Amino acid sequence: MAKYTKKDALNYHIGGKIEINVKTPFESAGDLTLAYSPGVAEPCKEIEADESLAYKYTNKKNLVAVISNGTAVLGLGNIGASASKPVMEGKAVLFKKFAGIDAFDIEINETDPKKLVEICRAISPTFGGINLEDIKAPECFYVEKELKASTNIPVMHDDQHGTAIITTAGLINALKINGKKPEDIKIVVSGSGAAGIACAKMYKNVGVKHILMLDSKGVIHSKRDNLSPEKKEFAIETEARTLDDAINGADMFLGLSKGGILTKDMVKSMAKDPIIFALANPVPEIYPEEVKEVRDDAMVGTGRSDYPNQVNNVLGFPYIFRGALDVEARYITEDMKMAAAKALAKLAREEVTSEVCKMMGVDKISFGRDYIIPNPFDKRVLFAVAPAVAKAAFDGGVAGIKEFDEKAYKEELKKIKL
Repeated sequence: MAKYTKKDALNYHIGGKIEINVKTPFESAGDLTLAYSPGVAEPCKEIEADESLAYKYTNKKNLVAVISNGTAVLGLGNIGASASKPVMEGKAVLFKKFAGIDAFDIEINETDPKKLVEICRAISPTFGGINLEDIKAPECFYVEKELKASTNIPVMHDDQHGTAIITTAGLINALKINGKKPEDIKIVVSGSGAAGIACAKMYKNVGVKHILMLDSKGVIHSKRDNLSPEKKEFAIETEARTLDDAINGADMFLGLSKGGILTKDMVKSMAKDPIIFALANPVPEIYPEEVKEVRDDAMVGTGRSDYPNQVNNVLGFPYIFRGALDVEARYITEDMKMAAAKALAKLAREEVTSEVCKMMGVDKISFGRDYIIPNPFDKRVLFAVAPAVAKAAFDGGVAGIKEFDEKAYKEELKKIKL
């Protein structure tokens, strides 16, 4: 993980990180006539007659809104809309640099989820998609659900689904290595926020049947009351009450909680060939070297860039929206998310390029316990994930385009300047 000082970070952000550029010619009076009055009236009239033509005559097809109200920002918590802006600008940078997508960061000073939905719905015609970011649970579930139901553009709360997609890719590959079947494994999820619940739901879609989830009060079991609807879905009959109880015999641990809570003794009690995704950041639930002290058969991932198998959402959202935008998708479906996860898993099993090895600081690495998730800087991710998502959207009937040629689409992606 690159080292930095507070001064380095503050200097980097002076003036913001993004700007607007003009992409059409604008050098003459004639260009002014076309760009604004009176020429601009022609596309306006076309779009009035057929709203879908906004994808042709405006930047809608390549524009995403990164929206937050600042109520759950990184590990900083509820810091407010204005203080969240550097993060949302950063998200816009990642959209552009990894997938060639233009993104506007929009910070909304509103904590009432119903009003937040109304605001987002009202501005949605501007965009080809909405990336919800750093909105606290359980409000985030409501906001995403309502916007998906009331807009005709893809909406995704990345804090939920990004982590779910990346860890599902890792899970698929880990099971290929240890030979276990999804329906036979036991997964313990520490953290029942937006990401934890989304991950658990996606694991169910892979075929996992035995999931124990914990929140700050312990195991979510059927005898507890006052559980949110999202938590109730994972309330099971069990005698386990603590993480120590739950982890015994577990095949996988997913940590989305706080650093240091998974002990070496707990790791010892896990099943053979355990999968451990310790994603609290910057201090994970357990460090990989601590796991290696007690187990040599574990597959470990963290949210950090200085360890193998980094679970980084940048492997997901730029390419998911790229594929969704390019086919003018109306939704992001479960099939689209699963297509992204499977594409990532497949890419990790392919030969790792020398460029990626250099980026990782190794001479050579191949698919195995220390490489079950692709490196975020592998440029092939774009060509693996975006086409898979686009095809799933088209096959699922949620695309606005009439025809889709996957081979031709991959060639078009090569033209994007990153």
